[in-house]
Amino acid sequence: MQKKHVSFSKRVFTGLGLGVLFGIILQLIYEPTSEVVVQSNDWFSLIGSGYVKLLQMIVMPLVFISIISAFTRLKKASNIGKISGLVIGTLLITTAISAGIGIAAAVGFDLKAIDITSGDAEALRGQQLEETLTTVESTTIPQKVLEFLPANPFSDLTGARPTSTIAVVIFAAFVGVALLGIKRKNPEQAAFFEKIVDAVYTVIMRIVTLVLRLTPYGILALMAKTMAGSNLDAIVKLGKFVIASYVALIAMFIVHLIILAALKLSPAKYVKKVLPVLSFAFTSRTSAGTLPLNIDAQKSKLGVSEAIANFSASFGVSIGQNGCAGIYPAMVAVMIAPTIGIDPLSPSFIISLILVVMLSSFGVAGVGGGATFATLIVLSTLNMPVALAGLLISVEPLIDMGRTALNVSGSMVSGVVASKALGELDKDTYNKDIDLNSPSSSTAV
Repeated sequence: MQKKHVSFSKRVFTGLGLGVLFGIILQLIYEPTSEVVVQSNDWFSLIGSGYVKLLQMIVMPLVFISIISAFTRLKKASNIGKISGLVIGTLLITTAISAGIGIAAAVGFDLKAIDITSGDAEALRGQQLEETLTTVESTTIPQKVLEFLPANPFSDLTGARPTSTIAVVIFAAFVGVALLGIKRKNPEQAAFFEKIVDAVYTVIMRIVTLVLRLTPYGILALMAKTMAGSNLDAIVKLGKFVIASYVALIAMFIVHLIILAALKLSPAKYVKKVLPVLSFAFTSRTSAGTLPLNIDAQKSKLGVSEAIANFSASFGVSIGQNGCAGIYPAMVAVMIAPTIGIDPLSPSFIISLILVVMLSSFGVAGVGGGATFATLIVLSTLNMPVALAGLLISVEPLIDMGRTALNVSGSMVSGVVASKALGELDKDTYNKDIDLNSPSSSTAV
């Protein structure tokens, strides 16, 4: 397909379709727990998970250099606070809205934790969550804030902690602020440092391009593994929760489109341009791994300025994730509330839940498990039992795909909002139609 100059987007969707088809065929012929499927999935992981690891390999260097690069490309030093405020504000507001939608979905579908059957896997998962809760509960709010600070930035660059991403962002921001100070006092040294930053950024983006060439193959393997290894019986039993989750996720995505429409930007063009990025996020289940695609789509397809694209994509990895830190914790809390005598429709409960969800969305890891971490914080803050959250383990991967795609969409929308508000959005780029038969875009590798 590449030799025939088929566009990158079409190659990605072809890999997605083939992966789904192959996985369904394996489901029809073999049991998900059969030796054939288990061994096959092990080999699928070599390609699929291996590809995700390669993307994760460049996430921390890319976050670090992207933030510094954003400072070198700022038109005005005074824009730093405005950009950060607009991006983080948009992420938090949309997370609050997503929490409200999650509450409405759980109530509308009458979801209750007591209606879910518990098996051995669910019981084990519940026990693990309670053990993890001990660590979370023993950490006070000031200590949680301290976790964001980079005591050892070199360690955080390895992703050693759940809050490593936001710690790297903070460290890079300090480097950027220092650079702005040097610009005023010693412009020659600042110019030399900027050249180094530009060179490193160019090299890292070249690595990104090399890794992205594997995207169609990685998505094919990831989808084949997901479809072949899914427990369809468990999914059917929890079908109402799965449906309610995707109704909430789709509703929040529509909110994203409404925000764009309110800014007098075409929602249809947004969907068309970001669909390949959201498809990768959906199959890979990692917001952090999608970071390179996120930044590129904002700059080359949506017309977001480079500085703002770097800020919004990097912040969106660990702050205000609409799916993992918004909808999911809110739905789980509403499901558990009746088991401890709380009326989920009580205004005081709803307001408290939305505020807790919004504030706890800081520092959520942009990789698998971020939703569970956010849910633990929310439930522990509201004094709710966490073991019941383990009942959803069998459908966790299926729902996590949609949550991750929504996270990435929220990040890109925050970049568009900030660019539009500051008058830095290139409307010509945003409104430009994509030639699906041309591999000319930077991601069409």
